[in-house]
Amino acid sequence: MSPNPTPTTHDTTRIDDTRISAVRPLITPALLQERVPLTDTAAGYVEQHRRAIADVLHGRNDRLLVVAGPCSIHDHHQAMEYARQLHEAAQQFERDLLIIMRVYFEKPRTTVGWKGYINDPYLDGSFAINEGLERARSLLLEILELGLPAGTEFLDLLSPQFISDLIAWGAIGARTTESPSHRQLASGLSCPVGFKNGTEGSVKIAADAVVAAQSAHAFIGMTKMGQTAIFETRGNRDCHIILRGGKAPNYTAEHVAAACEVLRANGLREQVMIDLSHANSSKQHHKQIDVAADVASQIAGGETRITGVMIESHLQEGRQDLGDNITALQHGVSITDACISMEQTLPVLRQLAEAVQKRRASAA
Repeated sequence: MSPNPTPTTHDTTRIDDTRISAVRPLITPALLQERVPLTDTAAGYVEQHRRAIADVLHGRNDRLLVVAGPCSIHDHHQAMEYARQLHEAAQQFERDLLIIMRVYFEKPRTTVGWKGYINDPYLDGSFAINEGLERARSLLLEILELGLPAGTEFLDLLSPQFISDLIAWGAIGARTTESPSHRQLASGLSCPVGFKNGTEGSVKIAADAVVAAQSAHAFIGMTKMGQTAIFETRGNRDCHIILRGGKAPNYTAEHVAAACEVLRANGLREQVMIDLSHANSSKQHHKQIDVAADVASQIAGGETRITGVMIESHLQEGRQDLGDNITALQHGVSITDACISMEQTLPVLRQLAEAVQKRRASAA
């Protein structure tokens, strides 16, 4: 036998990638940032917005954070139409409210369905992800140029490398709050992050997530150049919980007190953001208005532990199904969860602003 036998190539096709139908190239974050660069103006806004949000979370500012916008983004022009109207409201109520536009590109699905603007920007199952990433980044940049902060949910663990430099505030959803990988991701994000309570309603899960995200971690990720690497984080001290309901709503004064008790037991700041939608409105979009009234009453009564709210809002109220005929979609109507209209949103914002004024006056 030869002392140096010729190496053989093992056929692994029987056991490796047996359920992968295709592998396509993905643009790197660095290349995308070169194609859609962050301007100096936008960078200044991001820095300013993150600092302002952190000031509210740490009690240095008594405004109320308001994350308002469509359940999901599916059209650039409609998103910008909404952004311009929300920006006007943000300027009108800026003394009392710090308004952030909800700009969600990724949709977690209970079973199957449209996964969002990044995954399928043409709404036709073509999964043009490279184009989706570029469209998402372009939209965020255009919103930022208005001076309006943008917030999004971080669902995919790699997508933040493509857009997170444009994000003022991030959320980890109810389905992923318990995920160790998302907690590690949040520990390294440069923006404040809110963790929703679990889908069953557990606040302890969200509190545990905040504790984990505040800690240092080491994990495998992708660099801006598209290479895998080991990331070591310092921890994120600008994290908080979001009450979104579970088997029952959890937005009342009793629920706020109970959530803050859990936070206190974990050595965390006693503060909550309340999602007016989802289980808190029993998935009936118009009930967000009733939930807002209850929350505003708590704030007006001097409740300082409520530091923010979330509103699912679009140009028009309701929702519509995404069918085969995309051209038949109604203008400004959500294709995922139902939203209240901008016309319905403005009185809610006014009510919340007045509540903050009353809280401020009572503390004087």
